[in-house]
Amino acid sequence: MPRVPAAPLRRRNRTTEDRRLPFLALAARRRPWLRALGLVTVVLTGAWLGLLVVGNVRAPVGPMDTTMALRPSLSGGTKINVSPLGALTLDSHVAPLRLDVDVDQLDPVRAQALVDHPERLSGLQQEVTDDIEHGTLDLALRSTVAVVTGATVLGLAVYRRPRRALAAGGLALALLAASGISAYATWNPRSVLEPRFSGLLSSAPSVVGNARSIVSEFDVYQKELARLVTNVTKLYDVASTLPAYQPDPSTIRVLHVSDIHLNPASWKIIESLVTQYKVSVIVDSGDTMDHGTAAENGFLDPIEDLGVPYVWVRGNHDSQATQRYLEHMKNVHVLDDGRAATAGGVRFAGMGDPQFTPDRSRPTGGDAAERLAGARLASALRDQRAKGTPVDIAVAHEPVAAQETDGTVPLVLCGHLHTEGSKILPLGTRLRREGSTGGSGLRAVEGQYPAPVEASILYLDRDTRRLQAWDEIELGGLGRTTAEVSRHLAKK
Repeated sequence: MPRVPAAPLRRRNRTTEDRRLPFLALAARRRPWLRALGLVTVVLTGAWLGLLVVGNVRAPVGPMDTTMALRPSLSGGTKINVSPLGALTLDSHVAPLRLDVDVDQLDPVRAQALVDHPERLSGLQQEVTDDIEHGTLDLALRSTVAVVTGATVLGLAVYRRPRRALAAGGLALALLAASGISAYATWNPRSVLEPRFSGLLSSAPSVVGNARSIVSEFDVYQKELARLVTNVTKLYDVASTLPAYQPDPSTIRVLHVSDIHLNPASWKIIESLVTQYKVSVIVDSGDTMDHGTAAENGFLDPIEDLGVPYVWVRGNHDSQATQRYLEHMKNVHVLDDGRAATAGGVRFAGMGDPQFTPDRSRPTGGDAAERLAGARLASALRDQRAKGTPVDIAVAHEPVAAQETDGTVPLVLCGHLHTEGSKILPLGTRLRREGSTGGSGLRAVEGQYPAPVEASILYLDRDTRRLQAWDEIELGGLGRTTAEVSRHLAKK
């Protein structure tokens, strides 16, 4: 019989084998880059499934029972969920994994032990630190097993080859190790001093110490977390049995508001913040009104009932008539032409906006007019310093004018842009710009999404009156019920 050539037989065998291969494996064989992409997809999917199924541990942390888990993330960080109060988010590390800590419950036995033996509170911080270290170690071991097992099992199911499955498990282990190294290299222990709060926890103000000791104990006050519901006018009034907030006598608390734009809900929010944070003085950097007409003046009457000094500068939507109305109100300090005043233990000086934009009959001076007004304010600040009465905080409405005070005052406040921001100017002055405490007024309904309501609590050292830290407070706009507080430290 004639012999069959070997090559055609091999081709037939290869064709038969190709028919038996799964579609993905066949496509990967023909395109190497697709093979690599498929392997990475299998590894990531298997690792994620492994973490979801078994990648969490239950661990006691002080008097609390918690559940710790690693979750995929683009930015990393740590999220602490305290149901039903809300969550704290920390920028603790940069890695493709986020640490989630769920506070499940308060253990009554361990909590009662702290009540019966208050001397143990002094060692609670170290106890919590040790508990977290042990829980994190257990979580790392369990997560390693979960990631490798998930990737290996899924690799075996997809490729049906042990060698390829083991390669998937090895790659998953390498990726987890790289993530751990990234988290370790970027670990930021100071992130606990600058958390972001959401939910009811956003109503927990922080106690900030003086320049020698910035304290970061976040106590939850007893009631009244302002929130916005339909029409921007409804607010929460949440009763709680948590401890009442006790103010720190070593700090002065300044509430910075701006661009209220005739939103009546703003007065309720401001009143709530004054009570919650034990505010010493309120600073309004202008645009309290919208058109500056005499008919609008009655909108300002609730200022007299806030119970603390109110420092105000004119914005480009506030008229001279508005300014005169405020000058005759008790406990209101109107700042203009570099005039200085002391309120709440802090010395302020300010300049009203030189432009009144609702009046279309007059041309506006643009940035040149703002820079000129800022230069006049800077000159007044230098005069005050020469007289031995230096100003602690300067106030202007427009950021262009505020920047002209650089080098003449430690801190300058402004508004106008309806977005918050902070930066150090070239000569060392810190510029703090507030968002709209009125949620941009009627403009809130113009965009696709409602504008948030924003305000800030500034913490000043009582001796030096220098800024130590500030809390940015943001409430959801029209029809939304979100609330967030972000802590920021004033780095030297």
